[in-house]
Amino acid sequence: MTDRRTTRLIDFHCHLDLYPDHAAAVAQRERERVFTLTVTTTPKAFPRNKELADRTKYVRAALGLHPQLVADRAEELSVWKEYLPTTRYVGEVGLDAGRRFYGSFDRQKAVFAEILSACATAGDKILSVHSVRCAKVVLDMIEARLPIGTGRVVLHWFTGSAAEARRAAEMGCYFSINAAMMANDRSVKIVGSLPKDRILTETDGPFTHQELTDRASADVMPARDSLANLFGMEREGMDSLLIDNLKALLS
Repeated sequence: MTDRRTTRLIDFHCHLDLYPDHAAAVAQRERERVFTLTVTTTPKAFPRNKELADRTKYVRAALGLHPQLVADRAEELSVWKEYLPTTRYVGEVGLDAGRRFYGSFDRQKAVFAEILSACATAGDKILSVHSVRCAKVVLDMIEARLPIGTGRVVLHWFTGSAAEARRAAEMGCYFSINAAMMANDRSVKIVGSLPKDRILTETDGPFTHQELTDRASADVMPARDSLANLFGMEREGMDSLLIDNLKALLS
């Protein structure tokens, strides 16, 4: 059995500040050596996340403006721009064309366009991107405003088509995969078609956890195990592949 204490796992998209004890959740990631990208939903939440992450080896904080909040918080884009020079990591950003949020879709696109352009100008940013029911639009905007070589994109919980997944891979995108995705036959088929060297794991905690506990926050093993089964690999081999992928993304 793989020992959690010696295995270095990856959670490239989660919300540690939404757990009951933010500092404890960060400390757990550090203790268990889980390489973690903790994303923020508003730029005003970023300073505290960065303060805690900066004390660690394994946790990094990303600067976000969640598309689902743009209807009420678009004006915080100016705050987001102020903090951008202080971090390499950006997220959660993107677009959401789901029924609940479609009313703000045009405004979301305007905000996302500015975020992409700012990242391209700054250079060397790594973005964790939301793309619910609008993968084509997201990819079109990335292609237009974040040219290859100016930044890197990790598509979080990708739900687009197989053709859109192929296009994203051709554009150089990575994909962060969670356990909930691996419980969906359609998603499993798409994940299985992805280049193995573009895959990372995520939890999207706490949104994928039925119990909101700090203990659940570091449980990325189900996603790792599902990927190992899908690709016919041993757990140790999958761990090595994922670490190599993370190193390539960050290089």
